[in-house]
Amino acid sequence: MSDTSGMSADASSSQTEQVPVYTEKLWPAWWLWVAGILLGASISLIFFPISITFGLLTAIIGIALVVFGLVITTPTIEVTPEWLRVGRARIQRIHLGRIVAHSGDAAREQLGPGFDASSYQCIRGWTDSVVTVQILDPRDATPYWIFSTRKPNAVLSALGSEEPVQEHGVSFE
Repeated sequence: MSDTSGMSADASSSQTEQVPVYTEKLWPAWWLWVAGILLGASISLIFFPISITFGLLTAIIGIALVVFGLVITTPTIEVTPEWLRVGRARIQRIHLGRIVAHSGDAAREQLGPGFDASSYQCIRGWTDSVVTVQILDPRDATPYWIFSTRKPNAVLSALGSEEPVQEHGVSFE
């Protein structure tokens, strides 16, 4: 019986460790929602000559499918005391090195001339800021992660970085 209470204490402590310090959903921009709804509704245009009811039904189904697609493909950034998760990838924080946020020209530099194709990317074109996280794990061939965020200061704070958000083209190296 004491083993059970010991396991529940361990389970509760592991659950406490996994409570997110920071969470952000990278929802699509408003114009993508509008375009998606229009695309979903446009599918029904070929069915309206057959039947108005069938046309309305296909419009509703088309819009629902596009909205569902946008929702399930929206990545999440989550920082816990032990892990960083971006989209479907996650890494233990002990393997993280230098963490820098970039905005404006500095973000464009990281996504253009400063970009390393072997990095892990979770980029959304409708956000202006990116965060680069150096990977120190010798077993991981990925040199760094680069991901979009709407709140670069909050991500830096959650990951314990004291570096200011870079506004001008500064190399990550």
